[in-house]
Formats: sequence, C-alpha cells, structure tokens
Amino acid sequence: MALRNAILRHLRVPVQNLTVTGSNQSQIGFLGSIRAFSSHDDHLSKQDVVDRVLDVVKSFPKVDPAKVTPEVHFQKDLGLDSLDTVEIVMAIEEEFKLEIPDKEADKIDSCPLAIEYVFNHPMSS
Repeated sequence: MALRNAILRHLRVPVQNLTVTGSNQSQIGFLGSIRAFSSHDDHLSKQDVVDRVLDVVKSFPKVDPAKVTPEVHFQKDLGLDSLDTVEIVMAIEEEFKLEIPDKEADKIDSCPLAIEYVFNHPMSS
C-alpha cells in the first residue's frame, strides 16, 4: 500500500473528457462520458508556489525583503553564503512538506530553481 501511495503521489495524468456519439453510444451505455482524474488534488498553482517561496526567503533574518523577487539569486543578489542557502532550502522543505535529496538541494541557489523544484514535486500528504 505504501508503494502504491508513493507512486500515485508522483503520477500525473492529464484530465480529458471523452464523449461517444453515433452508433457506438448504445454499446457503451453509461460510459458515454469518461473523465480521467489526477491524484494531485493538492498540487499548488505556479503562482501559489512563487508566493510561498518568496515569503520563505523574505522571512530569512539576513535578507532584505525589498530585494526579494522571483528571479533573485541567493548569493549574487542577496549576499548570502552557502550555509545560508542550505538554511533557506531547509525552510522551503519545511514550508512545502518536502524532502529534497542532497544532490538536488545543492543545485538550488536561487528563487527560480527553488520555485521550479517545488512546482515539479507536489507536497507530501
């Protein structure tokens, strides 16, 4: 059951409406309209992710909130060191209930990369 839930949590299925017309409709009966559902009812919109990531970065003690934008780089634009970047990534993990693997976390050094990672990895339940 745990494996099934883990797989379903990362599976994305596009939503489609299929309708049947003509002579095939009587053969299909009540299945005349079929809809596929995604398992990601809790998936956030891109704007929700942007807003929450920016809030996390703005709330970091060493950051001037006025300098935070969706395009900001943690070291170049905000003057943070690598330890500060690790702390921000940990705060993002906590905010979104994610566990970011170390290999991936090491690559996140800006808001665009953080936003992209979170958007592509829905929150755990």
